[in-house]
Amino acid sequence: MRGRSPHPRCSRLRSGSRKNATYTAFREVGRVIRTVQLLRYLSDAPLRRRVTAATNKVESFNRFCRWIGFGNRGGVADNDPIEQEKAMKFNALLTNAVIFHNALDIAEIVRQLLEESREIAPEEPAHVSPYPTERINRFGEYSTHELGIQPEAYDPELDAGFTPLREQDLPTAGFGQAA
Repeated sequence: MRGRSPHPRCSRLRSGSRKNATYTAFREVGRVIRTVQLLRYLSDAPLRRRVTAATNKVESFNRFCRWIGFGNRGGVADNDPIEQEKAMKFNALLTNAVIFHNALDIAEIVRQLLEESREIAPEEPAHVSPYPTERINRFGEYSTHELGIQPEAYDPELDAGFTPLREQDLPTAGFGQAA
């Protein structure tokens, strides 16, 4: 199979020649699909809210990743693709570890509120962001007296009696919304 050239029709499509009728037809079909999607987006307010909420969550995550990768302003100073990938993977690992720790803290706070007989609506935790930066000391405080202490096991279950939210019940205000 090595050395075989692609089918001639595929080669012509790949070349992007405006004279090629098949290329032009596919380009126009793509434009029609894009126009239909844009019109659907403009006419459907719930779709716009969902897209905006999802976009804001992704932007919050990316902002948090940049904040975590504070060295060299989060940039990768090496042109070696392997070193770039390593830096990105280390940043992702550290970001996920901090998010995991924040999620454990949020779950513990919910448990404490439930123990105090406080009622928590299912949508309330949905408004809490796992990306807070205020109480995180990126430069750290290094203590060696705790090295021999075994950490407590965490409880991944949060028995709050919540029922899963359906897509149409998801809140549209709060975390993930544009200001």
